[in-house]
Formats: sequence, structure tokens, C-alpha cells
Amino acid sequence: MNLALKIDVDTYHGTRDGVQQLLRLLDRHKVMATFLFSLGPDHTGRALRRVFRPGFLKKVSRTSVVSNYGIKTLLYGTLLPGPDIGKRCAPLMRAVRDAGHEAGIHTNDHVAWQDHVLTASDEWTSREMRLANERFQAVFGTRAKTHGAAGWQMNPHAFHLTSEMGFDYCSDTRGTHPFIPVIGGTTVPCPQLPTTLPTLDELIGRDGIDEQNVAQYLLQLTEKPAAHVYTLHAELEGNRLSPVFDALLSGWKAQGYNLTTMHDYAKALNLSNLPRHAVVNAEIPGRSGTLALQDTALS
Repeated sequence: MNLALKIDVDTYHGTRDGVQQLLRLLDRHKVMATFLFSLGPDHTGRALRRVFRPGFLKKVSRTSVVSNYGIKTLLYGTLLPGPDIGKRCAPLMRAVRDAGHEAGIHTNDHVAWQDHVLTASDEWTSREMRLANERFQAVFGTRAKTHGAAGWQMNPHAFHLTSEMGFDYCSDTRGTHPFIPVIGGTTVPCPQLPTTLPTLDELIGRDGIDEQNVAQYLLQLTEKPAAHVYTLHAELEGNRLSPVFDALLSGWKAQGYNLTTMHDYAKALNLSNLPRHAVVNAEIPGRSGTLALQDTALS
């Protein structure tokens, strides 16, 4: 009955403001979480190039992007220079660790990773992951133990780098249970602890779900006892959707879940004896583009 809380921090705004709100909320509920940081430049404004991607405009219209991110953030990397998150927000990142939470790597440049990694060269992929690793070590003085890819976007080389760079476990995929990934027929030893539940931005605005009933919907998905990984975003649950996350934390505790970090979730598993699954790129409801998904068939 472990439910790991994985917090993706995508932007300068989310790091500066959303993280602090989430720290207060987690402290009030006496639970720990894993924060995955974007460590390089915030180029959120460049995401507007996705306008022709199937489903992108529909998602933007459903999820109140301007109110969640703010006009200034949506100009970073275009009309405004993108702030270097790792340089500006290092003390805030260390405050997460000092409060007892786990810190890990989300990405170097969030928009660049999401927009390019699927077709990127091995050299580009290595450079982006190396930059994120170097900045993490500069901020925290130690290597990162975990990585969760921006937008659940990966390529074969990135998966192999999760082992080569020494991560203990990663959460780069969507799926149903922990597994050892098999990429192009080759086993990658670094375990994947996939996100198992839909995110708020995938649900709100679809099938009659809104901010008032989305917590109830998610709690219905977790009524049957099972291990889960829930991914939230500092820009959403750390901002205007904070009351939804508050209700989720109360509801999951009432359901008997142990709300925990990815580290403690991994400790409860036999990581050396996980099933092997291939990873496929496919779409999921509520999100534009394809994601790295755990294949249902064992390799």
C-alpha cells in the first residue's frame, strides 16, 4: 500500500513559488515526497511551437495554462531570456533536501528535452543528461540517485544512460508496476518505477471532470489496494490546484496508503527480481504526443 509522490518541477516559477507551497502542504500532512528538478534554462515559451501537435491546443484550452504558469513564464525563451533555474534557485532546491525530501533530476532544459529527445542523436542526449547531472552535483554536492524524464519522453540512448550514469532507479515511463526495461531487445539494468495514475492536467476538462471533482475521481482509482506512483507538478498542485492535492493527501491517508518518496518505495521492492518489459512509444488520453509506456507483454 505504498503510494510514492513524484513532483515534477518544470519551470523557474514552479521552483521559486510552487515548491515552497508544496513543502508547507507536505509538512502539514507529515508526508515525504520526491522532487525532480529542471536544472538549466527555463524556455517554457518555446513550447508554443507544439501548436500543430495533435491534441496540444485542446490540452492548453482545458488546463488554464496562463493562470497556472503566468504570462511571464510563457515568454521565457522567446521575448524574454530564460532564467537559469539551477543558478537562481539552488538554495530553494537544497531546502527540499534539508526538509527530508528526496531530490532528483527531471531535466536540463525541459522544453528542449520534450521537443527533441525522441529523434535526437546519442551525442545530444548525452550532453543534455550530462549537463543536468553536473548541475545537480553543483547544487547538492552529491550525485543524483533518480531521474524522471520531462514529459515521459525518452529515446533508447537515454534509457541506457540511466544505467551508465549510475541512477539507482528511474521513473521515466508510464505503466502499471515496477519493471526492468528492455530497449531494442537489450536489458537496461536500471529499474523503472512508472507513473501509474493520470495527472490532473490529463483529467480536468475531460468527461465531466473539473477542479471540484477531480480528487474524487482519482480516489476512486485507488480504492482497490495497490502500489502506485502519482506524478504532480509544482506549477499546478503547488499553485491554484493546491486544494485538490490537499484533498488527495487526506483521501489517500484515509484509504490506508503510506505516502512516501520514490527512494522508500524502491527500498520496499526486490529490485533485482523485477519483471522485464519492453517500452513502447504511444499516446494516452489527455496528453498530446507519445510517451514512453511500459509494454504489457513480458520480453
